[in-house]
Amino acid sequence: MANRMILNETSYFGPGAISHIVEEVQKRGFKKALLVTDKDLIKFGVATKVSALLEKAGLAYEIFDDVVPNPTIAIVKNGVDVFKRSEADYLIAVGGGSPQDTAKAIGIIINNPEYADVRSLEGVAPTKKASVPMIAIPTTAGTAAEVTINYVITDEENRRKFVCVDPHDIPVIAIVDSEMMASMPASLKAATGIDALTHAIEGYTTKGAWELTDMMHLKSIEIIARALRASVEGDPTGVEDMALAQYIAGMGFSNVGLGLVHGMAHPLGAFYDTPHGVANAILLPHIMAYNADFTGEKFRQVAIAMGVENVAGMSISQAREAAINAVKQLSKDVGIPARLRDVGMKEADVDALAEAAFADVCTGGNPRDTNIEDIKGLYRSIY
Repeated sequence: MANRMILNETSYFGPGAISHIVEEVQKRGFKKALLVTDKDLIKFGVATKVSALLEKAGLAYEIFDDVVPNPTIAIVKNGVDVFKRSEADYLIAVGGGSPQDTAKAIGIIINNPEYADVRSLEGVAPTKKASVPMIAIPTTAGTAAEVTINYVITDEENRRKFVCVDPHDIPVIAIVDSEMMASMPASLKAATGIDALTHAIEGYTTKGAWELTDMMHLKSIEIIARALRASVEGDPTGVEDMALAQYIAGMGFSNVGLGLVHGMAHPLGAFYDTPHGVANAILLPHIMAYNADFTGEKFRQVAIAMGVENVAGMSISQAREAAINAVKQLSKDVGIPARLRDVGMKEADVDALAEAAFADVCTGGNPRDTNIEDIKGLYRSIY
């Protein structure tokens, strides 16, 4: 079986990397951007760092800042209408996963109008045309949406989130500038950082994993283990390292899939608007324990990457426990809540949550085959 890799056409990294946006726009002949972001990033002067560069270069743009966390079908449809009215010919997404995902959906629908209902994009939609060209500028070090072929939309009417997987949606340019992430509050750095760790660990253990992506995921785990605490404390080098680590994880998992952590996190976002990174962070060590016996020697390598000492001499069960404990300790050190009730989960919703999690496209990649009853038990045990 052939293994496929899809990555950005061009990516820039490092402090000040956003300065390259002007040359890329000019050499590609783009005429007008729709800048997709949210109101807070405008208010606090983050997105305006990009618009200021466009203005100085005389490049036309219009702003769509109606994006909210866990973006909905309605927001995507509104963005499609704004793009059409603006007469833009490319997108710039500035923000965390929500603006990135919204922009991806807008770009796909503009060039594939038969999917304008948005819901039909769920799963692996057979779109025919590539998205409107998109430049992705992340402001959080976690989702790696700038390098993935995935995006997630919330169906408020049916209280569910759905994952869209489409090679046509990948941004043509990613600009991973740690200075765009420096103003994140510590709690957001923590949640998005553990989200990146979840991507790396799930990508490393998912059924579709192979040697090339294993290399990426292990390197990402190593960087996160050494850098996340420093990033949360505001250290610029830690922030820069996390910006790279989350991108490396995205290179991997985008091409091989994820697992049950994401399958169970998505319904929490749909039901309670739980921030995605926080949901993943709470679930991760528990699902690692659930999967442990189905991961071979991989948790030994996770423990080594996490910086655990003397792992080589441990039994396999000890090595697995060491990996799980290292993840728990990192989450504790950066202030992640311990239980799902701490983020608003209601025990009465367990049956509905489990059904949604079992149906989630990510769940199929889990190394251990699961079922609705197991998932109910997991939700209750983590409650």
